[in-house]
Amino acid sequence: MRYGKTKTEFKHFTVLADGIAGDLVDGFDCKPGNAWMSIKTWSKSADESSEMIQFIARQIGFEFRGKIEIYKTEPIEPPREEPFGYGINFKPYDSE
Repeated sequence: MRYGKTKTEFKHFTVLADGIAGDLVDGFDCKPGNAWMSIKTWSKSADESSEMIQFIARQIGFEFRGKIEIYKTEPIEPPREEPFGYGINFKPYDSE
């Protein structure tokens, strides 16, 4: 992508969602409680990326609370034939 050789209809985003980490499925680790979840996505729009993080959060045990931030970013992985997400991370925080 960086060198103009790959063409795709998708855009790359980094998406952050505020929520509560519960008992996460195997392969994911975060201290239970308040946390930000992040994911990198290839999707057609920011709205589609928002839907993706909400869907994935439910599947892995993260309770989404409503605040989502979406940034157009440079990719680490190349696009595929379908929208997808990768690089899921969690950052716990103490409530004020």
